[in-house]
Amino acid sequence: MQAPLLQIDGISKAFPGVQALKAVRFDVYPGQILALIGENGAGKSTLMKILNGVYQPDDGQLVWEGQPVTIHSPHEAQMLGISMIHQELALIPYLDAGKNIYLGREPRGRLPGTIDWRRLYADAEAQLARIGLRIDPRAAVNTLPIAQQQMVEVAKALSLNAKLIIMDEPTSSLTDRETELLFAQMRALRDAGVAVIFISHRLDEVFTICDRVVVLRDGALVGDQPISALDHDQVIRLMVGREVHTRFEPRPRREGSEPVMRVQHLSRGSVLRDISFDLYPGEILGIAGLVGAGRTELVRAIFGADPATHGQVWIGGRWVRFSHPDQAIRNNIGLVPEDRKGQGLFLSMTVATNIIMTLLWRLATLGLIRWEKATQMATEYRQRLDIRTPSVHQRVGRLSGGNQQKVVIAKWLTRKPRVLILDEPTRGIDVGAKAEIHNLMRELTDAGIGVIMISSELPEILGVSDRILVMRGGQLVGEFDPRTATQDQIIRAATGAAEVVNEL
Repeated sequence: MQAPLLQIDGISKAFPGVQALKAVRFDVYPGQILALIGENGAGKSTLMKILNGVYQPDDGQLVWEGQPVTIHSPHEAQMLGISMIHQELALIPYLDAGKNIYLGREPRGRLPGTIDWRRLYADAEAQLARIGLRIDPRAAVNTLPIAQQQMVEVAKALSLNAKLIIMDEPTSSLTDRETELLFAQMRALRDAGVAVIFISHRLDEVFTICDRVVVLRDGALVGDQPISALDHDQVIRLMVGREVHTRFEPRPRREGSEPVMRVQHLSRGSVLRDISFDLYPGEILGIAGLVGAGRTELVRAIFGADPATHGQVWIGGRWVRFSHPDQAIRNNIGLVPEDRKGQGLFLSMTVATNIIMTLLWRLATLGLIRWEKATQMATEYRQRLDIRTPSVHQRVGRLSGGNQQKVVIAKWLTRKPRVLILDEPTRGIDVGAKAEIHNLMRELTDAGIGVIMISSELPEILGVSDRILVMRGGQLVGEFDPRTATQDQIIRAATGAAEVVNEL
């Protein structure tokens, strides 16, 4: 039997008030793609930081190529042959791609103290080409789309000739095509004897690319099996310790109901072209499409963040065209943006401050916020949405992704919205938190709120929506009933392989 590359032998780690890891044991083998999965807070990040030399374990040891090791820093991890691609990009934005890839490892020039820039950029271009990214290695990273920045991170890791590559949510910002290229490279690495630890909340990807799955729950190892021995439901049960519903039965439109919102002939240059649809009370309207189809641009135009140039929105009994988000907010429309950290939250502020942000004027007297009332309101929403935090006075940046998302939703619920727009509401959160968000959406629609949900995950679109719209090239190209629609039909509409369709 092949000897393990890395043995994780009884690793434990505690922080004040939290036992993050509890005697975790498993092996990592060369030439194998290992999925490491678990809910947020399960201990995945802590364990990876121990492997990367950021944290030291309280107990247990790491055995690398048969020898016990202590890793004191990321540099020491790299020297051993361990490279990590972080979910939060670790690039220097104002340096170009080539300099980022070889930062600290620049090839020496002929003269002492000089750098061979020609070789650096040639090597960087070759590394980028390996993963199918044809960009100028002299391009500044901050001028590249997020997906391409992610691929630069991958190229950087590959350039280290690592024996073990840890990938933390590497596909979170990639298109389907870019994900396919990444998976092809991962298979090539496996075939070359490199070990890969793949961390992802997307179980479809885990079943597509991984050979084995290790599951953590509450800091403890609860599963270590070949992926072929498990199905989706078994993996979910291991992760959360309970049954989780991943599909809801679509509900028929309420008899005689009038739309809660109408969008008519909405256009914005070449980005949005003549879009019309109705949203009904108590409905989850799913919007599907490929990256660049115009989904986010559509909801931002409705919300007034990027005002439409033509068309109008009917809400509250009148036709309007919002030129500023404040107008949409006053008309009881809420938007949970795709980038919750950059656009939905003030990470350095408390949970309470974030929750009351849209109601500051109501909670102020003579310009002073009534914090007792604000804390009471925030506490009510914390309990209602089961936001897991020691206190509403905790900084929101310290919460898990799923709990941060609940804070953003709570912020809008304080205004009792007619319409709530959710742009990729479950991106980057674990399966348990995802189910909680889905259940919350159902509760909101049961109360008569109209919900628009954008998602790039077709199982989510089909499993949660009451009706589905498909966009391509800034236009609506299909309308489907999730009871009869298939992933193939939606993909065909989204890619142009099918004509404009209406299955309702």
